[in-house]
Amino acid sequence: MYLKTLHLRQFRNYFDQKVTFDAPKTILLGNNAQGKSNLLEAVELLSTLKSHRVSRDRDLILDSKPIAQIDATLERQTGAIDLSLTLRSGARRSLKLNGEPLRRHLDFLSVLNVVQFSCLDLDLVRGGPEGRRNWIDRLVIQLEPIYAHILQQYNQILRQRNALLKRSKAIRQAEFSENFDKNRFLQLENPEPENIQYSPIPNSQSPISTSELALWDAQLATAGARVIRRRDRILERLMPLARNWHRSISGSAEVLDVKYDANIEVSSELIGKDNLEGVRQAFLEKIQKRAIAEQFQGTTLVGPHRDDIIFTINNTPARQYASQGQQRTLVLALKLAELQLIEEVVGEAPLLLLDDVLAELDLNRQNQLLETIQERFQTLITTTHLGAFDSQWLRQTQILSVASGQIDRF
Repeated sequence: MYLKTLHLRQFRNYFDQKVTFDAPKTILLGNNAQGKSNLLEAVELLSTLKSHRVSRDRDLILDSKPIAQIDATLERQTGAIDLSLTLRSGARRSLKLNGEPLRRHLDFLSVLNVVQFSCLDLDLVRGGPEGRRNWIDRLVIQLEPIYAHILQQYNQILRQRNALLKRSKAIRQAEFSENFDKNRFLQLENPEPENIQYSPIPNSQSPISTSELALWDAQLATAGARVIRRRDRILERLMPLARNWHRSISGSAEVLDVKYDANIEVSSELIGKDNLEGVRQAFLEKIQKRAIAEQFQGTTLVGPHRDDIIFTINNTPARQYASQGQQRTLVLALKLAELQLIEEVVGEAPLLLLDDVLAELDLNRQNQLLETIQERFQTLITTTHLGAFDSQWLRQTQILSVASGQIDRF
């Protein structure tokens, strides 16, 4: 696939800017805070309908304007495709595919496939579990667009179940406070110990209806099992590719392993057999074990929203012990594996977005990445200088200058 044109209107710091990509590799050159990353963010939105930087559409719209527009023309093996995304500060976004409005977001997802590699991804190893969950979720959505609906459904059920548990906790605390105040009053009125009368303190049982909570438990387990199964399935396909890339970059000196650490403690054999009902039952059993803790804390403690992905190098946890160089090698291997996996599944090479990342890699890792790109992947690269590129590579590259939301040929 090949991105031919991109038209940004009132998006971030772009008022009205159209870009034509006439080479497989494009370098966006400019100082920081000029709009280079904003352009890559627009491409990311057309691919996944999500930004890894913000969650609200109004944060993507220029100043106080009511809407922002992103249009693109994409060339795929099946022909040219026009994509259009309209963002609104006070209303729902709208999508068009070849000029036709779409009611379902699923029909828009994965039309444009991208792999983004930014300096923020270097926190993938040592950062918190949420970053690793978001990373694998973005990849699964590109390979299985229906996953976006499954994940949204799970999050909706999770929010409603959390609201129920929170309300129960508030009621229980109010009852406790009321009885505590009553006992203090009785003690003041009857100072003699033998005359003190204590009203009963409510027990720790939740005021939630058992049947009501059981209904949400069942829904959460069903949706959560689907999330777990798809995450694990993609990681199983990604792991051997990442291991091969890691071995190549490290000179066969290190062995990478990637493990899906599911919160529900379900065996990898059970997930591997694609046993949805077995995963669901394990989910419900874990909920029962954590029921008292959940009611006490007023939140859901069981489910894929608490999962993690564990990286090890030579059987040593990378999060705690990997050096900066090892972290960079690991993340680069993951990104190269993403490119390879998407190409294998989709049948076309995805776009590669490199956001100010070359400066974070040493010369060996830079060469490994640039040699892999070659003419195989259309690549958009942001940088503040051209020193990281050799002259031959630059001769085959389109260079665009970015300054204050204006893009010109360099």
